[in-house]
Amino acid sequence: MLHLRTSSLSLRNGNVLSPLVWVFILACGLCAQEGQAASVQDAPNLAKKPYQKKKDSDYTTAKRAKAIRQVTARDSENVSVQGTRLANTVLSPSTREHSTAQVFRYSAEQLKETGQTNILAAIAQLSPAVTSSPFGGIGGNGLNKTMQLRNLGADQTLMLVNGKRRHVDANFNYFQSGPNYGTDPADLSLIPMSAIDHVEIITEGASALYGQDAEAGAVNIVLKRNTKGGTINLQNSGYYVGDGQSFDGSADYGMALGRNGGYLNVAAQIANQLSTNRSGDYLGNLYFAGDPRNQTANRDVQRIAGSPRTLLETVSTNAAYPIGNGLELYNTSTFAHKDMVQAQTYRAYSNDNVIRSFYPNGMQPQALAEEYDFQVDNGIRARNLLGMQWDAYVNYGRDSMKTQITDTDNPTMGLASPTTFNTSLFISTELATGLKATKVFHSPSLPRPISLSYGFEYRYDTYQVGAGDEASVLNGGVPILDGPNAGQMASAGAVDKFGVPKEAGGTINRGIYDGSINLDMYATKRWEWTFGGHVVSYDDVGTHPTGSVGTRYNFNDHFAIRANANTGYRAPTLGEQAFFAETTYPTYRTAQLPVNSPWAKALGATKLKGEQSRSFSFGVDATLLPNWTLTANIYRISIADRLFNTSQFGGSQVESLLSGAGLPGVLYASYYSNPVNTTTNGGDIATAYTLKTDRLGTFQFRFAVNIADTQISHYNSTPSILAGMGLTTFNRTNKEYLLHSAPRNIENLTVLWNRGPYSIRVQEQRFGSYTWVASPSLQQSQWTYAGPSYITNLELGYDILQKWHVAVGAYNLGNHYPTKANSASRAALQNAFTYAGNSPYGFNGGMYYVKTSLKF
Repeated sequence: MLHLRTSSLSLRNGNVLSPLVWVFILACGLCAQEGQAASVQDAPNLAKKPYQKKKDSDYTTAKRAKAIRQVTARDSENVSVQGTRLANTVLSPSTREHSTAQVFRYSAEQLKETGQTNILAAIAQLSPAVTSSPFGGIGGNGLNKTMQLRNLGADQTLMLVNGKRRHVDANFNYFQSGPNYGTDPADLSLIPMSAIDHVEIITEGASALYGQDAEAGAVNIVLKRNTKGGTINLQNSGYYVGDGQSFDGSADYGMALGRNGGYLNVAAQIANQLSTNRSGDYLGNLYFAGDPRNQTANRDVQRIAGSPRTLLETVSTNAAYPIGNGLELYNTSTFAHKDMVQAQTYRAYSNDNVIRSFYPNGMQPQALAEEYDFQVDNGIRARNLLGMQWDAYVNYGRDSMKTQITDTDNPTMGLASPTTFNTSLFISTELATGLKATKVFHSPSLPRPISLSYGFEYRYDTYQVGAGDEASVLNGGVPILDGPNAGQMASAGAVDKFGVPKEAGGTINRGIYDGSINLDMYATKRWEWTFGGHVVSYDDVGTHPTGSVGTRYNFNDHFAIRANANTGYRAPTLGEQAFFAETTYPTYRTAQLPVNSPWAKALGATKLKGEQSRSFSFGVDATLLPNWTLTANIYRISIADRLFNTSQFGGSQVESLLSGAGLPGVLYASYYSNPVNTTTNGGDIATAYTLKTDRLGTFQFRFAVNIADTQISHYNSTPSILAGMGLTTFNRTNKEYLLHSAPRNIENLTVLWNRGPYSIRVQEQRFGSYTWVASPSLQQSQWTYAGPSYITNLELGYDILQKWHVAVGAYNLGNHYPTKANSASRAALQNAFTYAGNSPYGFNGGMYYVKTSLKF
């Protein structure tokens, strides 16, 4: 048995590894005798006898590559410790497995097994190193799908499609509530599920392979390259309580282009998700004090805690066309359109932001968002030009998010107020053009050829902030019309979402020059070394070199160890620098300030620096039996000058400083900064055992666990102007958001059974402890500490025909809800959030689904 011994891997609140581990070990022990009797040929192997002396061409033939793809598609979670001579090359969209870098690969079939219809939710169910909460948060945060890798920030994982960088979202997760607060990542859920061949999670060496900003690692979506046939998939789902009905349809089709290996794959997906609501009854006075209607009114008026109503349409193409002499033109394109409607904070009749003649029963503002996203990657590949493989490309991505607020008002405009406002437009673009090459050298002193890859890329990023309607920011001068405070002034602007003022509008841009080199060599037949480096120059934050070294030693065909050391650098995104948003309350507003604005500078903001990271890892790959494999890793990731939002500063002095800088009426504000250094210590284990029997069918047992503990190692100094007011850049609330908003440990135990046309998949997931802070205004006594949770997922499948599959299933079969928010938290927020909003499995309860898939 493999033991990971380090004090940093202890679980929070004294929890130990789940009893699921012992269930798994017991099952494997009971099955070992029969499993050993199975033919060794039944065990999945990516290479047989890889250390025999063979010609190099033996490892690069089309037949060999096809065999590897077939094994990967059949059982991509199994790990072979046997090395392979197929080095990473510029011609492959995939990452080489079983090298110095750790790569977890999940096939399209495994993604479908989860019953999830977006890619982030699917890989979060497959990999315990990934967390992707179904509820994105309130405000603008709820418009995005995000994920965390190894409990680090969502934008500390580099997102890729076919090995090429994915552009980031236009919408910044600014609101201080919900998962992945203060991040600006790419959204991979805007890619059709039906287009995906497999997903790779690269956790070591990713900064050298793909980009120095892959501090936690990288996720690579590899699209299908089929030349014949396709699939049609339909799924209907809903929650046990009767809401959240969803319909999802997807399809893909592949065909050959020409007669020399060209292909065209087209895919599309449409998903229509209705809303859910888990808010509690309103606790306070719905009407003025003493009004008898407070005793009889229906208090089921809040709708903020739930999934938004969403319509998502996505399409993609993936094509290549040989043009002779080893040259190939290629294109990868994705397009997505998303409409969302999300309920915001309910305002009662007694709230002075409500124009009561408009809303005699109070108002429930609705945030409307429309997102357009596309990316086009065009290029030409050469298989052998001047003795090298080449890839020259141009890649352009663009994401736009337009927002409105409706069923609301601007109280300072009185009865002339509109009820719908355009509040903002954010546009993020990235243009990348580059040239990459791979050269293979044969050295008589080394047992295997040396592979050298190098490249140069230029990127041009832009970020545009568009102003809202004039009425969304206007102070119309009309006082409160009625009620106890009649004649006084309410806060100006559209209620709930103050529009972006024209002073905050504009476009910023940045040019980036990126040079990279990677060397792969074998010192002996069993000892591999990789070396990589990037030198990246940014227009705004200077030039930064980073490097990586990795090694792997294969003791035999059944046991290997590897180690990696990496440095990285992540520049602040343009959205993190320029995003602006305000939220209105009866007599004041809160604001997320652009860090380079005069408003933020009045509060001590300085130019952002990038993050500097260092990571170290050690791993083991082992074949315990011919069909029982295990991989384990321990790692340490240190990040200096970590990018994160400041505390939310407040008070009359803050209001006065902002008013003097030209932003009146804002009582609380925050901006992006480099407040702390952090260190993450962790480890993971993944193991799989396959048992084939003549009478009972085939069983596969999978167990995986990830533990990641992040701590603050240093606090950077607070600006003097804030310190003089007794404020701090990074308070206890922000520390909790950064460190404990996601579980430190997750465990997955999965059992799959197949016999003839029948199949069953059962999964038990355990999520560790986390903290829910519903609002930065809450005191620590009002925080919710959620304990560990167990949920069960089940799917029953049947093949009506060889190519026609149907299934029924449930996610969270036992209808388990997360820890309830504590009573103080519920009271402070009028019972708007009954459950912890950042639960890693959501708070909607159990979900059922039925689905069918047809291959043709």
